[in-house]
Amino acid sequence: MFKKFISYYKPYKGMFFLDMLAALLISLIGVTYPILTNKILKEYIPNKNLQFIAIFGGCLFILYFIRMLLKYFVQYYGHVIGVKMQANMRKDMFNKLQKLPFSYYDEHETGKIMSRMTNDLMEVSELAHHGPENIFICGVTVVISFIYLMTINWVLTLIIFACVPVLVTISLIMRKRLNETSLESRKSIASINASLESSITGIRVTKAFTNSLKELEKFDVSNQEYVKSRSKVYKAMGQFFSSTSFVTDLFNVIILLAGGIFTANGLIDLAEYTTFVVSVNIFINPLTTLINFVEQYQNGVTGFKRFLEIMNENIEEENPNAINIELEGRIEFKNVSFNYDVDKDILSNVSFEIKKGQTVALVGPSGGGKTTICHLIPNFYKVSEGEILIDGYNINDLTFNSLRKNIGIVQQDVFLFNGSIKENILYGKLDATDEEVYEAARRANIHDYILTLENGYDTQIGERGVKLSGGQKQRLSIARVFLKNPSILILDEATSALDNATEHYIQDALNELCRGRTTLVVAHRLSTIRNANEIYVISDGKILESGTHEELIALNGEYTKLHNSQFK
Repeated sequence: MFKKFISYYKPYKGMFFLDMLAALLISLIGVTYPILTNKILKEYIPNKNLQFIAIFGGCLFILYFIRMLLKYFVQYYGHVIGVKMQANMRKDMFNKLQKLPFSYYDEHETGKIMSRMTNDLMEVSELAHHGPENIFICGVTVVISFIYLMTINWVLTLIIFACVPVLVTISLIMRKRLNETSLESRKSIASINASLESSITGIRVTKAFTNSLKELEKFDVSNQEYVKSRSKVYKAMGQFFSSTSFVTDLFNVIILLAGGIFTANGLIDLAEYTTFVVSVNIFINPLTTLINFVEQYQNGVTGFKRFLEIMNENIEEENPNAINIELEGRIEFKNVSFNYDVDKDILSNVSFEIKKGQTVALVGPSGGGKTTICHLIPNFYKVSEGEILIDGYNINDLTFNSLRKNIGIVQQDVFLFNGSIKENILYGKLDATDEEVYEAARRANIHDYILTLENGYDTQIGERGVKLSGGQKQRLSIARVFLKNPSILILDEATSALDNATEHYIQDALNELCRGRTTLVVAHRLSTIRNANEIYVISDGKILESGTHEELIALNGEYTKLHNSQFK
């Protein structure tokens, strides 16, 4: 983990070196005060040499002014390094998220993923800046002040230094508990973000069903869990800081007693004793800083661990010998079985073939496996047994890009990005010309509507297309696929959420979209698939019946039951 963390400093090693150099100079300037104090107390005050006192005072002023500039440099550029490292980590995490399989998102809530990318990485950024700076400045200051104290009186110095192992031992014991509670706190923050993301996304449903109190109740559960976890963190922090603070306070007691005894017995003079008191604070202060830094260190380490959890996830596995090819669209399922877990098969020994340019429909009860078949063709999930062939190639032997660029998907739940109409259509082909975009919109029967808008194709549609109707969103998604121009088309209940009038209008666009393409249609409304070349009745992960509409009606089996239930 440490090696991985250090690697993010590599692009900024030049600036990091200057930052550490500035930190070193800050430490050196910090220890000049007790040295000058000793000189003034032992020589210049007894000799009433006011000129040298003034010179030393002026020098100290200049040094402190320089230290002010150095602190500005460390504070500003150190934070800039931390932020740039955070940006690189966030980019790496986002890139990783793009490569994770569908199954990862089935098991992880969006809000929790966002929490790792924002809150956790912010703590990592702070650690990236303050960590090396604190350790370096404090380490150098402790070493230099210790050496200087030894020159004043080595016995008294060793007596004080004997308390340091006690301080370190207490810190190590308390840190373990702080680590556990900090990780638990991070998880509770992620739960709050997940609950908040879910509630805000579904705010219209909440208002429609007047369930604001229920959402508040659900959020309050996560909120109270956060309070409990943070209370544990603060309890561990309280134990840590109070214990370590007590030990550092003992330094002052030891200085007072031992120093007083040494001075009274003439082992050191009053000037040396005064210098020792001043100098020992320079020794204690960095120790206190390091102790206080433990909280930030723990938050940063916990955040980085959670970052690594995502970075260590297995990405979608692509065959290293996979090929790129333009697909014509012949699809074949050979004894395909699939399960999301080991307990139950979603598909069991499914076999069928779709010839190039044919339209095949999947019908049957919900949960029967129709949508799963649609997800398997683009290789979103790996089959458990059997194989899926396109144009005779096993889909596992094709690159993801080669496979998926040849497949267009129109779903019931249309997802549109927060942006303009044009940007959402362009998602089908990012380098398309304006005329290609307009033509795609015309073929999707939405071009004329877009022209009636004040900003036309530059109209902002809001989050998830909230400013558009269901039919308008669906037609935009169809335009997007027109622009992509794939050889294989998957329509997963593309019109089931629309009213009859809108469905009829969009069906014309879909019919145009299907022309010349291999099409797989999942439908509940049998009226939309009467003209399919082949219809498969899917139930409990198996194909019960297959044939044309007329052939299936003649069988008087499951398809007939479905048909009669819709057309009584």
